[in-house]
Amino acid sequence: MFGVLVALVILLYFIKHFYDEAYKRHENFPPGPLKLPVYGGYWIILLKAYKDLGLATMRLAKEFNTKVVGLYLGSCPQVIVNDPALVKEVLLREEFDGRMDTILGRARSGWKKLGLFFTDGFFWHTQRRFSLRYMRDAGFGRRCEYLEEAMTHDFKELLDIVKNGPKNEDEKKIVDGDLIYLPHFFDVPFLNGLIYVFTKSTLPREQYPILWKLGRNALGFQRSSNDLGGALVITPWLKNILPKFSGYHDAVERTKTILGIFRDIIQDALDTYDESHERHFIDAYIKKMKQELKDKDRTTYSLEQLEMICTDYAFPSGSGTEMVLTFLIERMLIQGEIQDKIHEEIDRVVGYDRLPTLDDRCNLPYTEACLREIMRTDTLVPLGVGHRALTDTKLDGYTIPENTSVSVNLMSLNLDEKIWGDPENFRPERFIQDGKLNVCLDKSLPFGAGRRLCAGETFARQSMFLILAMFMQSFHVSTVDGKPLKARSPRVEGIISNRPEFWIRIKPRNQFIL
Repeated sequence: MFGVLVALVILLYFIKHFYDEAYKRHENFPPGPLKLPVYGGYWIILLKAYKDLGLATMRLAKEFNTKVVGLYLGSCPQVIVNDPALVKEVLLREEFDGRMDTILGRARSGWKKLGLFFTDGFFWHTQRRFSLRYMRDAGFGRRCEYLEEAMTHDFKELLDIVKNGPKNEDEKKIVDGDLIYLPHFFDVPFLNGLIYVFTKSTLPREQYPILWKLGRNALGFQRSSNDLGGALVITPWLKNILPKFSGYHDAVERTKTILGIFRDIIQDALDTYDESHERHFIDAYIKKMKQELKDKDRTTYSLEQLEMICTDYAFPSGSGTEMVLTFLIERMLIQGEIQDKIHEEIDRVVGYDRLPTLDDRCNLPYTEACLREIMRTDTLVPLGVGHRALTDTKLDGYTIPENTSVSVNLMSLNLDEKIWGDPENFRPERFIQDGKLNVCLDKSLPFGAGRRLCAGETFARQSMFLILAMFMQSFHVSTVDGKPLKARSPRVEGIISNRPEFWIRIKPRNQFIL
């Protein structure tokens, strides 16, 4: 009997302990779900909508009648902003410019805090400013005709693969008769374009398999963890007992592959380096690094950091831009009139005797509007890249403690009826006024805002338009069986929202391919 009483007392103690922990919150912290054992509110997020984290947090905001949801990922406080005005406020306030120090950020760079995505403070500011200063003229800040020529050349090579057939097994994995494999068909121009930004040169066709390898691994890394970081970030010890299931193995191996590719490119630059003749961004970085060798304790420059800079820029260029075009093509397979309108506009403005260029961009408003609309309706990064509060602060009247993880739900902005009227409809015309594109009508923020604005926005917008225009001038697209799609494919939730790879059928439309 005594033993039963002792067991009951112990049980009641643990019940009270878990109860107290479940309701324990920072003072004036935003309302949100209970802090359950081990994973805290992450359990609730998964139950709400495991495959749609943006939708899950919108449901939580509605359930708790708040614009800012507060929860705990394990013991770490997390807030998720679900209001357009507050989304912009967070992105523009410097006290939210930090990044969380996570296992994925560390593991990919030899347990050091390197790169641009997962760093902050002086280190991040110095490295970002330097890289953009030297990459701006190569297409990251303004139009670069040489970059445009390089991407056009790569697209012509893809046209040759379609017209004359693949030359090797790697090309056969991308083009099979009148079928092409998405999103990886687009890897070549985007990733070779990025390599041009780094080196002022591109890889020839016989080395395209390197670009496809880079693209597959970039997408694979993006799929290794969800927007909130997932179980691995909350319980990092999973890497030791469940390395594959937790995504740790995939993230590390994918990063190693990408790092290896850029390591070879950087080594080639080192082998031919001449400090009296600066050829490109990598040369400029090497020169700066050598100048700062005298102060090893304070310098932020190193070969490891250079490799991570290249890798960080490769992740969106090797997955995000291709996925946006893939989302748009998927939408065309659902709504055939979109493809017809793009074809009509390109045929009328550009014609058939030349490929489109960026000079045509202002005269192809519907084509450009389709890109803006697909980035609104199919939010690529639903919860953005997580921020960190650098100090104790306030948001919408709530107290946000220092080191709180802060996410902005871009879906709450992109699907707001007060802003868009009919947000559920894919309607590119919403961005067109008096026959011209009006960028002021685009209230979406696919590249973020503030100091953390995506450094590659200019590169991404220009290259996506160029590749889309050339592709649509060249081809009519359909499903493999010729039947229209009934709905979007289920999304694969990761760091970016994406869809499974798939084949589509293409039909040549002009002399460049016939």
